[in-house]
Amino acid sequence: MNEELFLKQAEEIMNAEPWYVASMSNLSALMMQSLEELNWAGFYLVRDGMLVVGPFQGKPACIRIPAGKGVCGTAVAQDRIQVVPDVHQFPGHIACDSASESEVVVPIHHGGRVAAVLDIDSPVRGRFNEKNTAVLGELVRRMEEKISWEG
Repeated sequence: MNEELFLKQAEEIMNAEPWYVASMSNLSALMMQSLEELNWAGFYLVRDGMLVVGPFQGKPACIRIPAGKGVCGTAVAQDRIQVVPDVHQFPGHIACDSASESEVVVPIHHGGRVAAVLDIDSPVRGRFNEKNTAVLGELVRRMEEKISWEG
């Protein structure tokens, strides 16, 4: 993957329509097309203290995840990127797709709190490394600057 091109395309998506639903929808499609060896790419939104599935690409997903549960809920509770090389070794992992072997989750902030997470799953163990995790962190940083949470 060409990281510079990926981030430029992501910027164009957010510039074209900053509303979070439209941006997240197209960003999840961009991730599925640009990043290799994925089986799910998308977002969970914080709503009433729970994570609720948002725009994504992949098989149908878990609809609600409590904060503190699974990889996504842990990312919210700890407000920290979670990189899991082997989801079967993660205590309390929630298996929405049995084909998933590794996962990365990046918190997205709005108004001084975690408002959503970027969640990416792979059918390959150890798929996510420092370099591609840094690119996803940069994507989220740009999202925090550019997307609009207003209706």
